[in-house]
Amino acid sequence: MPARNKTTAAGNAYTTYVMGVDGCRAGWAVVQINLCDNSVSGFIVERFDAVLKLNAAMTIVDMPIGLADAGRRHCETLARQKLTPGRMSSVFSSPRRPMLNFETYAEANAWGKAQQQKGGLSKQAWMIAPKIREIDAAITPDDQARLGEGHPEVAFARLKGGPCTHPKRKKEGERERLTLLERAGINNAEDIYQALRAGHGAKAIARDDVYDACVLALTAKARLANTAWRLSDDARDARGLVMEIWG
Repeated sequence: MPARNKTTAAGNAYTTYVMGVDGCRAGWAVVQINLCDNSVSGFIVERFDAVLKLNAAMTIVDMPIGLADAGRRHCETLARQKLTPGRMSSVFSSPRRPMLNFETYAEANAWGKAQQQKGGLSKQAWMIAPKIREIDAAITPDDQARLGEGHPEVAFARLKGGPCTHPKRKKEGERERLTLLERAGINNAEDIYQALRAGHGAKAIARDDVYDACVLALTAKARLANTAWRLSDDARDARGLVMEIWG
């Protein structure tokens, strides 16, 4: 269950936890770290506006926030540099904002190619377009004070001191990332995954959804402590959202 807010004598609510969030088939996988006792819990919510209502002290989500109208986001270039060599391909280019207006991948891809050379859209990026739209509709620039875009592989690289050696869906990659989480104080990531799988069904969530949400919760905690990586050139999109990646 989500952690509760505490209330001061004056009646003002304040949060005692941070969250890492990753998209999954059932909606959004959420991992909370309680800042009072460092306990870690996980759950699934269907819609992203439910994540915002939890009012965490800091939330990091694995989904693009802030979309360029043209060209590429510099924060993604910086993220690839952090993951060179080996994991840079895990950072794919997000859709440009006008692409969200198309109904099919073919239309969005054709528009991108017509705008610039090598301006097409990957199918991987198109598959997450509904979740990008969902976040974009739910947030404002003010929310970025306690909500940030993260990239799990960048977050794991910060913990390790360099990119992970193995792909995350290989057994070796799962063990590598689980070890990094345990070293950072999250000892129940696999237990959280098994519990959510049992509660929501095998198709609702994948193991890497939970591991990624765990490492992003650690990034949220590090952002509060001013020890997280911030990758950005401070550019803002047409809605005023800062294009930045936290790791």
